[in-house]
Amino acid sequence: MVARIGQIAVYALGAGLIAGCQPKEPPAVSQPPIAQTEPAQTVQSVPSPAPRLVIVPPPAPMPDDALAFAPTRVLSETDADRLRNNQGMTLQWITWDKRSPVLVEVDERGVWMLTSEIRGDDGGALKVEGYITEIGRDYFLLDGEITIMGTPQASRFCDVNKSWRFAVTQNRKYYRLREFTWCDSLTDYIDIYF
Repeated sequence: MVARIGQIAVYALGAGLIAGCQPKEPPAVSQPPIAQTEPAQTVQSVPSPAPRLVIVPPPAPMPDDALAFAPTRVLSETDADRLRNNQGMTLQWITWDKRSPVLVEVDERGVWMLTSEIRGDDGGALKVEGYITEIGRDYFLLDGEITIMGTPQASRFCDVNKSWRFAVTQNRKYYRLREFTWCDSLTDYIDIYF
């Protein structure tokens, strides 16, 4: 019975709307006036400018390490052959008798790269790597990093990245690093044999 009365009320309301009867609006809630410090301004509609297409070029790719170097200057073919066919590297703190291989590669642009690492039985190590910038009569210049770890003392650590000069002196059969105390007060003999 209650459901039937609810249906009749809905039909009556719908019939009243269709006939043009509008439901009453809720009474307005009075609000306090808003204090204005400036007179109200009329906002005029200004058409916004058409969006502009801005073309931003993609960033240039970062060059890898080798791209920063010009082709190696080869002033002596004899010394270039010595480096290509080298007989290894030593550091006197590790051993004079055992030589580590020295890898010398030349890329398609003519940039020469040198890499070598030697480890001693006591844990000491030497690592030399970088780009050969010039090969001259009885010398070569290396732009790179030399690291000595744990030799002759276990606590020793030297790591420097810069330009280095290796040279042959007194008709010896190796290129020796010409900076002997580059890290601390100890004298290091880093030799690359040919």
